[in-house]
Amino acid sequence: MAHQVLVTDIQRFSVNDGPGFRTNVYLKGCPLRCAWCHNPETISPDPEIYWKARLCTQCGKCFDVCPRDAIEPPVPPEEARREDAAYYKINLDRCDRCMKCVEVCLHEALEIVGKPMTVEAILEEVERDKPFYDNSGGGMTLSGGEPTFHAAFSLELLEQAKQRGLHVCLDTNGYCAWEVLKDLSRFTDIVLFDLKHLDPESHRENTTAGNQVILENLTRLSEIGIEIWVRIPVVPNMNDTMAFHSRAADFLANLPGRIARIDLIPFHNWCQDKYRWLGRHWPLGDLPSLDTIFLEIPAGVYKEKGLATTIGGSGFENIGEALGG
Repeated sequence: MAHQVLVTDIQRFSVNDGPGFRTNVYLKGCPLRCAWCHNPETISPDPEIYWKARLCTQCGKCFDVCPRDAIEPPVPPEEARREDAAYYKINLDRCDRCMKCVEVCLHEALEIVGKPMTVEAILEEVERDKPFYDNSGGGMTLSGGEPTFHAAFSLELLEQAKQRGLHVCLDTNGYCAWEVLKDLSRFTDIVLFDLKHLDPESHRENTTAGNQVILENLTRLSEIGIEIWVRIPVVPNMNDTMAFHSRAADFLANLPGRIARIDLIPFHNWCQDKYRWLGRHWPLGDLPSLDTIFLEIPAGVYKEKGLATTIGGSGFENIGEALGG
């Protein structure tokens, strides 16, 4: 049987994760637990369930079929849908993800998160848009979660993508053994490398892991000459100070190899629904999204060091280019 991993989404026509129009493949599973994570459904490598209160009629079919009493008794739909509702359909401590509740849901209020897919199935989906890649300089971006978390699968996927003539980006947090990253880079055109913090304690506090191996991997990756786009998620109260940007600019400008560009990615809170659907509290849910205007001065710090820098990370210089104008 062909090897499979769980995929949370295959997103077509992305313009923010590498050059041109791209198809983003999101693998499920990540070794970090970033406080600001915008894709919480990709953290666990196991199947999960979304419960969408707005679609739920509280019919009780899931309650009747659950073998572990992990479904809460029905309540009036309007009560469950209130913004301040404490009600969540699934008792996550009891649930064993048998998915019987999903099978009987008539309104798609319960949804499995994580579809098992083979390399062949992923590439069949990705190649559907090959004409758009050819016209825009786009291709496939392997993301997550964290692709290095599924090292053998990711290596096979990237190798076969290159054999089919696809342009490939690898979106990674760099938290892995160097040999894994080195192997994957052999079949990668551009590495999109996340840099979250330079201070090890601040990094650990906000991601649950240190950053020594990440900084070492970025340094070694720059030495082998592959094209690197460093992406910095700028999060209020975490790494949004000028002191951080000055230090980061110095570090990146003094790496042994050239960094092709820096993308400053402003924090946003548009993923709040995902946390609610998973039954998780998101401590940053009330934090306002960061307006791009506040990154213009920090961007200048990197540019002064000779580093090409964008805000937002678009793969096009302008929307007219994206539309073929």
